[in-house]
Amino acid sequence: MDKFIINGNRKLSGEVRISGAKNAALPIMTASLLARGKTVLHNVPHLNDIKMMAHLLRVIGARIDFDGSTMTIDTTHCSYFEAPYELVSKMRASIYVLGPLLARFGQARVSFPGGCAIGTRPVDLHLKAMEQLGAKINLSHGYIIAQTDRLTGNRINFAKSSVGATANALMAAVLAEGDTLLENCAREPEISSLAVLLQQMGAQIKGIGTRILNIRGVKELHPVEATIIPDRIEAGTFLVAAAITNSTIKITNCCSEHLESPLEKLRNIGFNFILDNDAITINPGNIILPQNLQTTPYPGFPTDLQAQFMSLLTLAGGESRIEDTIFPDRFMHVAELNRLDADITVQGNTALIRGVKFLSGAPVMATDLRASAALVLAGLAAQGTTEISRIYHIDRGYERIEEKLVNLGAEIKRIQG
Repeated sequence: MDKFIINGNRKLSGEVRISGAKNAALPIMTASLLARGKTVLHNVPHLNDIKMMAHLLRVIGARIDFDGSTMTIDTTHCSYFEAPYELVSKMRASIYVLGPLLARFGQARVSFPGGCAIGTRPVDLHLKAMEQLGAKINLSHGYIIAQTDRLTGNRINFAKSSVGATANALMAAVLAEGDTLLENCAREPEISSLAVLLQQMGAQIKGIGTRILNIRGVKELHPVEATIIPDRIEAGTFLVAAAITNSTIKITNCCSEHLESPLEKLRNIGFNFILDNDAITINPGNIILPQNLQTTPYPGFPTDLQAQFMSLLTLAGGESRIEDTIFPDRFMHVAELNRLDADITVQGNTALIRGVKFLSGAPVMATDLRASAALVLAGLAAQGTTEISRIYHIDRGYERIEEKLVNLGAEIKRIQG
């Protein structure tokens, strides 16, 4: 397995361009199944999850060309309704094919999803939504088997806000007969970008960006050309990279409106920014101040930046608390950060971080995607050398992260295993 070797305690400087958002691209790729023809997507990141989804769509029958950051998906000849275990077990986002397959073909056979091991993430909200739209669901031998003669609009109130369930229900409802009302929807920018794309394809959707989506089903959709939004989590990660190394960095191709909560927390921790169109310049502060964080659904503080901010707060002048209300078990990075001489304890879904004067390099192991980023950030600030193994996790969600960091002045290299 590949690993990173980081010689830390170095200042960074320069500009870094943020890639397209993986979590926006994945459902949009599956939305292409709702229409016959060629969908063209720009600003698509080269990530393992994107490659896995492209492979899954090819299994279903799509023809895909990925040239630079432009992906063309031709769904004209799609005729296979199964998402096999071999693919779905490796990427949780494969569940996104359930709604589009049901909407276009009236049937789907999708393996239960896998992905990062960050606690229980059931798909019951997805299945209940499909049933409320008229699908019959059977679970057999690890597969979700769904069938319908025709999806029918309905009122669906999600028991809790779920990005995945909202996306799946939305993609199914746009071709359902009649009107659908989705309540307690996720408001994340990735959901809004999916809804805007579906509108461009001919869907009738009202309430984009709110908790309530009104969908009037249409008979058919048409393929379009669209651009994937910038990755707000990658942008937040590079902002923390600047903060933890006390550096000035300009982040380009980003959307500050999608980062209001992380930017507010960084201001409270002691940093300031210059916002300019699609760019953010972060300037160092005099001291890293302790801060209490609680992850909540968008527009609250994102759980996908919890681990990165924890790395930053290990160097704060006092005690900080982080409570994760989204994934209460998402603290596997704590033990690895403590190997770098951090002082963190966990009680339930809350971590107490006692700031230390410096971190020390050591061998550590990545346990999931965002934990990998947190360890890279800690390694950038640590004195000495940090060796991070199992970095295949980070390749799922960060495009060429080591190259981008090297361009900013970091001393990091990938060692192939």
